[in-house]
Amino acid sequence: MNVSACMSAPAVSVTPTTTVGEAARQMAVHGVGCLAVTEGGALRGIVTDRDITLRAVAPGLDRDDPVLQVMTTPAVTVGVHDDIHTAYRTFRTSGVRRLPVLDGHRVVGVLTVDDLLMDVFRRVADLLGPVAWSVLEMPPGPADEIGPGARGGGKSPSASRGS
Repeated sequence: MNVSACMSAPAVSVTPTTTVGEAARQMAVHGVGCLAVTEGGALRGIVTDRDITLRAVAPGLDRDDPVLQVMTTPAVTVGVHDDIHTAYRTFRTSGVRRLPVLDGHRVVGVLTVDDLLMDVFRRVADLLGPVAWSVLEMPPGPADEIGPGARGGGKSPSASRGS
């Protein structure tokens, strides 16, 4: 599966001269935690809610200062056609939580750790769905078996002895 199957698109972007206050407002309006910082269509960096908190608010920068002063650059990225396992490795090795997704030099989306968690949840549900239904449809086993029909409320035989 490619990164494009899990990413959020399109990416919300601002220019390096956008003010910190406007960047925060854009994050709130779009319900996102990061913005791609682009200039002439090229990615220059990324500004996150954490960047604003730690690099603007905490040191007392003015909300009218440009995001250029607080953005993370260079941004760690993945390609739109990269395999999802490449993204997992990139997150693991870089320590970032959000990756701009590039098609060539153009930002086409953002992939977040949360996007990958949703992918994991879908995979687990796909795997366990048939198993869960088969367990629900099976009649209870013998009384000494572990499970919903077992004596002792589903405890294992050793747990129900002497407890």
